[in-house]
Amino acid sequence: MRRKLSTMALLIGAAIPLLSGCYIPNRAYAQSSRSRDDDGRRSDTPFEWNGTISSGRWVYVRNLNGPIRVEEGTGSKLEVRAEKRWRHGDPADVRVSVRQVGSSGGDVLVCAFWNERATCDEDGYHSHSDGSNWFGNRNDTEVEFVIRLPAGVKVDASTVNGAVDIDGATARVVAHTVNGGIQARSSGGAVSAHTTNGSITVRAASLDGDNTEYSTVNGSVTVELGGSVNADIDMHTVNGRITSDFPLTVEGSFSPRRLRGTVGRGGPQLRLSTVNGSIRLRKLS
Repeated sequence: MRRKLSTMALLIGAAIPLLSGCYIPNRAYAQSSRSRDDDGRRSDTPFEWNGTISSGRWVYVRNLNGPIRVEEGTGSKLEVRAEKRWRHGDPADVRVSVRQVGSSGGDVLVCAFWNERATCDEDGYHSHSDGSNWFGNRNDTEVEFVIRLPAGVKVDASTVNGAVDIDGATARVVAHTVNGGIQARSSGGAVSAHTTNGSITVRAASLDGDNTEYSTVNGSVTVELGGSVNADIDMHTVNGRITSDFPLTVEGSFSPRRLRGTVGRGGPQLRLSTVNGSIRLRKLS
């Protein structure tokens, strides 16, 4: 049995080619002038790098301790800024790397490392712990990345301890963290987002052709999509409520904390899940 929920708001239960794709680095430097901020943390003069990257390529940002912020760039220039902050750690043990990867070296990989054996790649961060890593040394150095992204360039940003804030993107966005919230917006592509401790707020121009997922454990999930959406929906929370601005066609019965159905004609899978928090599916005006 299929039922059409035709209300505009559904509320359920309570108790979310430069040179064939290559980039050209222009500058990269780090200086050692140190200052102290309001909460007693010290900081160095930021590391800065810029280069050219083609539309359609990827920028991968891999962090371990600290936030990532992505902003709208200018022309085809990619800009990277990394600032270290610490109280007790040794910032000299933390290094920042920018290098080309991918086919024809057309993608850019940005990483922060807390030990000599650590590596990162397009798939993620690999600490290769040998007992002298960040955790063992109690190195509390935090790296804050600010990335200025050219139009049409895709971004995959991940950290462990820190928020991810992506604004001004015009292509595909992937955002991951463990301890921190995610805010991610793209005016020209799909967005996926995952965290454990934090809320997720997403605004996306489209969905992936196969599967788009937003998940957290402790926090709400809010997803804003354009009015013309065709998707199969699965929304699940344990302690919270589910709200949708889109009319949904629901098959079979549904519980106050889980809803499966279709928007429009149905299509790609759209999954929104949390344990402690609400889920909101909103329609962009």
